[in-house]
Amino acid sequence: MLKFIIPLLLFIILSIFLALGLNLKPSDIPSPFINKLAPNFSASKLSAPEQKLTPADLKGQVWLFNVWASWCVSCRAEHPILNQLAQQHAAVIVGLNYKDEPSNAKNWLNTLGNPYDVSIMDQDGRIGIDYGVYGVPETFVIDKKGLIRYKHTGPISPDDVQQIFLPLIAKLQAETE
Repeated sequence: MLKFIIPLLLFIILSIFLALGLNLKPSDIPSPFINKLAPNFSASKLSAPEQKLTPADLKGQVWLFNVWASWCVSCRAEHPILNQLAQQHAAVIVGLNYKDEPSNAKNWLNTLGNPYDVSIMDQDGRIGIDYGVYGVPETFVIDKKGLIRYKHTGPISPDDVQQIFLPLIAKLQAETE
């Protein structure tokens, strides 16, 4: 009798954990970087590789740091939403072109539109590692002091823009340095 009860109990326990896991959202992956200074980088601009961009260049501005790639299917789904967000001029949008060929990235932006004020290259993935990127797309909201205030894993939806990004950006824009 005991040899039937133990497997049944184990099955029930595993079923409970599975059910709880299925209700988790991948976009809710916590980031250890929230309210910490954004990791430093110096990266070549996609449009002008001889020019570099660093987080210090963005001090005093609220900015979104969107990790994307031309090979990323979810990035393609997110892209029209980023184009619409860019038209609102709520914040500077910086793209991090992640592990991609520059020619593919440029063609992609020329074809689908370019929501980025500037896009930088991360061909070896080093900047992505420093930011704790799990995969693309991911988007960080960084305040005027250079602190990461929010991380969104996965593609941004129109609801995310209205319910999360725009209210947070407005709040951060209103803050004094």
